Formats: sequence, C-alpha cells, structure tokens
Amino acid sequence: MKKLILFFILTLIQHCAFGQSYQLAVLKYNGGGDYYANPTALPNLIKFCNSELGMHIAKEVPYVAVGSPDLFDYPFIHMTGHGNVVFSKAELLNLRTYLLAGGFLHIDDNYGMDGFVRAELKKVFPEATLTELPSTHPIFNQRFHFPNGLPKIHEHDAKPPQAFGIVIEGRLVCLYTYQTDLSDGWEDPQVHNDPPEKRRQALQMGSNIIQYVFSN
Repeated sequence: MKKLILFFILTLIQHCAFGQSYQLAVLKYNGGGDYYANPTALPNLIKFCNSELGMHIAKEVPYVAVGSPDLFDYPFIHMTGHGNVVFSKAELLNLRTYLLAGGFLHIDDNYGMDGFVRAELKKVFPEATLTELPSTHPIFNQRFHFPNGLPKIHEHDAKPPQAFGIVIEGRLVCLYTYQTDLSDGWEDPQVHNDPPEKRRQALQMGSNIIQYVFSN
C-alpha cells in the first residue's frame, strides 16, 4: 500500500515539475446505470481547468472499469449516471485499494442514482460515514469562491444541493455531489441550454474540485 501511495505522489510531482500532461477518466460500472451519460462534461471541464488554472490535463478522457488495474493510471476518476450501480466483491476491493493508495473519486448524481451509489460506497468503506461538507470546506474556496457551498445547476426535487465526502485518515478520498447536476453544467451549451452564468458556476466549482484534489 505504501508503495502505491508513493507511486501516486512521485507521478504527480513529475507532472508538475516538467509540465507534463496527466489524464483523468470516467468510471465504467455495472448494474444498468448509464455511466456514459454526459460525454462532453469532463472534456469541457478539462479545457476550462487548463485555460483558467494553467493545468496540463490531457484532452482525451477514457472510460475505465471499476475492477480494472488501469484504474491506478488515473489520479482522478469521475462517475455519473441516472440509475443502478452494482460493484462485485473484486471491484469493491479494487476501488478501495485505489482510493487508499491516493486516488480520488468524484461522483455526481445525474438524478436517480442516489440510493444505489450510497449503498455501494458503504460496501467500499464500511468503517466510514458519508458526511456532508460544510460551506467553509476548502473545496469551496480554491481559485473560485462559493461562500454558500455547492451551486444549484438544475432543479429536480426542490432540494438544496449537497456535497458529501468520505474522509480516510484526514484525506478526502471521495466527493459525492447531490441535487446539483454539476456535470450537466459542464456539458456543451446546446445539450441542456443552461444560462451562461449557470454553466460558468458549474465549471468553476468543477475546477475547484480538481484544484483541491491536486493540491492536497
């Protein structure tokens, strides 16, 4: 485990030192949920981060299966969808090992996956609690400031947007954004016809997440 953590740290140091590009990925999972939803979301967020934050993230965004050893090639994994999520025992172990080794998982409920993903996360970390992050958390105060916490991009159930996290040994390893539809806001403008200010809020919050992950 310590070797895996050291590998993650050394890889990120090398990228930062030499301006090399690293890659993010979208999580492919079983259960029938549409893991492939919002195909333009992460590419647009990457473009925004590279432009606004001077980052060097590769434009290509692959899908990586939750049980694949390739998971460890990516320091940041994004997950979304509208429906069911099922992890096998082997997949649970692989995801747990990845997160404990220094990887990060961002889950954005695209409306309809809440109950399913909460149940699977509890299997990944039975010893941890998915806890709401306060508006004072550093993730809301990176390059862009969100004093009221997570922005609301789409309306579904008239519920407030919430950000939940799993913290292991003082490190946020998983962020779950709920009732916000951040990744919808990252998509191409014509997909949802969101107002420009909403789209920019979504991209700014998304870049805060990326910046926080790579600076902690």
